[in-house]
Amino acid sequence: MTDTNYLSWQSLLNESITLSQQTLDNYQPQLNIEEVGTVTYLGGGIARATGLPSVRAEELVRFPDGRLGMAYNLDRDEVGIILLDDSEGLKAGCEVLRTGRVLDAPVGEELLGRIIDATGRPLDNKGAISTVKRLPVEREAPGIMQRAPVTVPLQTGIKVIDALIPIGKGQRELILGDRATGKTAIALDTIINQKGKDVICIYCAIGQRSSAVAKLIAELRQRKAMEYCIVVVAGGETAPGLQYITPYAATTMAEYFMAQGKDVLIVYDDLIQHARAYRELSLLLRRPPGREAFPGDIFYIHSRLLERATHLRPEYGGGSLTALPIVETEAQNISAYIPTNLVSITDGQIYLTPNLFHKGILPAVDVGKSVSRVGGKTQLPAYRNVAGDLRLSYSQFEELEAFSRFSTRLDEATQKSIERGQRVREVLKQSQYQPISVAEQIAVLLAVTQGVFDSVPIDKIGLIETTLRQAVREQLLDVCQRIKLGKKLSKSNRQALLDLAGEVVRNLIQI
Repeated sequence: MTDTNYLSWQSLLNESITLSQQTLDNYQPQLNIEEVGTVTYLGGGIARATGLPSVRAEELVRFPDGRLGMAYNLDRDEVGIILLDDSEGLKAGCEVLRTGRVLDAPVGEELLGRIIDATGRPLDNKGAISTVKRLPVEREAPGIMQRAPVTVPLQTGIKVIDALIPIGKGQRELILGDRATGKTAIALDTIINQKGKDVICIYCAIGQRSSAVAKLIAELRQRKAMEYCIVVVAGGETAPGLQYITPYAATTMAEYFMAQGKDVLIVYDDLIQHARAYRELSLLLRRPPGREAFPGDIFYIHSRLLERATHLRPEYGGGSLTALPIVETEAQNISAYIPTNLVSITDGQIYLTPNLFHKGILPAVDVGKSVSRVGGKTQLPAYRNVAGDLRLSYSQFEELEAFSRFSTRLDEATQKSIERGQRVREVLKQSQYQPISVAEQIAVLLAVTQGVFDSVPIDKIGLIETTLRQAVREQLLDVCQRIKLGKKLSKSNRQALLDLAGEVVRNLIQI
């Protein structure tokens, strides 16, 4: 063999070795989507299976008849699976197939006005949903550098909240209270008040009665709110696995709009049912129980959910996601395990007490135990100008009123303070489904805090308020516009509002 031939052969050999090495480096093992396992145990909303050695955490698996599950426990000899459908017809020995994808949810404009479950299946008999884009249900929360300060208010239309416990876009405000104290009513009124404000609303029902959810949906439709709403439902009769993943799926749907630069409001109703569903699944999957039999990561499942609510910087879309989680307390025990966890995760809480509810003071918000740690910075200047000291003075009134029951004689200043506080409380009452605009709220609050209503009998406060609100809408359009644009009230604006309130009071008292 000549030297030339030898060098040519050696060059070809080296080139072949290099190509082979590159092929090996670039080789990616193909997922065998036909990997089939066998169910060894079934019951209580979970299943255990063997024969799925390559399955991944939170991977979607499929049972016979198209029923779905999610791989959750990856033990050495078996896989713990959370069922996302009912188990009727399934039994030990049936097959379970990998799908090769993690659990995801549909996103997009096509979901607006629809009622769906966490996997995107329609529940409103309006046919299949045409959206083709899906995103993982579990997603990492935005980092600190992606977040912008909360600076814009989210108006609820409820006087006591907008004035004393304000909420900002991108905030997480907990609503808690005993059963049947009006927690869902506050969330529903907030959703209705977003009409025409370019805010997309998502109502997430977890473990609720079907009749209660149906009634809420009927109210949304009656008030034309479904046009900008998505309702994600996991009723109390559904599998606990579906109840567990529903708030994460709803948040994924909300994050899609937030990334488009839109403002989104999401309501979780309620997270105590979510925690109970997760406790049930964890105990069945043999995870170690902790306090009150809840698993050790019960705090983590809620924190990683609520941390996804934020206000994004402009370079990341500039949208916001405001969360209103609801939690039910028992016997007014706000220091119970799950409520305490959620109070520490959120940016404030609105506490509703049955004491006020039974007295007919609605919404039954306990101002003293409610707080907003962020919203005060977003509050419109007109509110700070009018209601800046209202929270403190109202709390002092409640204490004075309690002590006055033990005394038959009160000095004149104390009596006057109590009488004004009673009128403030009467003004803060508000019927459901009647959100009030910012300008009307400012006018009424200014009148009551400045003593214009001091001469009005308490039983006529409601009539005076309604008349004043109508007069403000009709006669002070420039002041309304100034308040709406976020400008401070000038002295002339304040005087115009007070003069109008005084005129309304005089006319009605004469009648």
